[in-house]
This record gives sequence, C-alpha cells and structure tokens, in this order.
Amino acid sequence: MPDWILWVMIPWFLFMLWFFATGGYFMFRKFLKGMPKEDGKSALDWQDHYINETRHMWSEEQQEFLDDLVRPVPQLFRETAKRTIAGKIGELAVKENAQRIREDLIVRGYILATPKRDHKWLVKTLKRKQIDLSPYRQLLD
Repeated sequence: MPDWILWVMIPWFLFMLWFFATGGYFMFRKFLKGMPKEDGKSALDWQDHYINETRHMWSEEQQEFLDDLVRPVPQLFRETAKRTIAGKIGELAVKENAQRIREDLIVRGYILATPKRDHKWLVKTLKRKQIDLSPYRQLLD
C-alpha cells in the first residue's frame, strides 16, 4: 500500500472518531434528559406537560415573538430549541398562575432555558423591538 493512502486514512480515522464522539455526546445528553427522576417523570415529560398545560394561553402574536427569538438557531435544531424554551415558559406560567402567555414570560423563559452565549441575540432582538431590558438584567448577568 502506498504511503500517501496511509496519510489519507489517518486524518479520516481521526475525523470519524471525533464525529462519532460528538454525536454520542449529544445522544447521551438526550438519553439522560429522558431518564425518570424521583417523581417518576423525566425532564422531557415535564417539558411536554407544561407545553400541553399552557397550549391554550398562547396568542398568535406571542408565538411569532418566540419564532423571532429562535430564528438564529440552525434549522435542524430550531424545533427542539423552541420546544425546550416553550416548556420553560409554560413552567413559569403555571407557577405564576398566569391567564395568558405574556411577553415577560417569554423573555424570562428564553433566558432560563438557553445558555448564556445565546443571550446576546436576545438582547439584540429586544433592543430592535424597543423592549426595556432593565427587568431582565439580573437574569442576564
């Protein structure tokens, strides 16, 4: 076998190893989210529960606002991100006995459900929509 084939195979092997390790990591995270906790329900079960519990509270305008916030997420992951954020928003709405989903619930749910690195898009979007950031400063820091 020529030496150049070996030099092609080594990077290919390392790439595939990295590729499978990355995929395995994300699959394992999803597996852990699906594991039941002390109460018998998993994080995904609670997320679906809160979404179903608050489905009637969402107006078309609020759904569009959430769609606007998750727009920078790659298309492949957008629905998953939207469900995760909607689950957190639903949890906040249920805990506060809200009658409808309000803009402040959406912003707080987004902040609590997403990693800090995603908050800069939120801040940019809120400034573009001329929404006051002062009530959310504590959550953003």
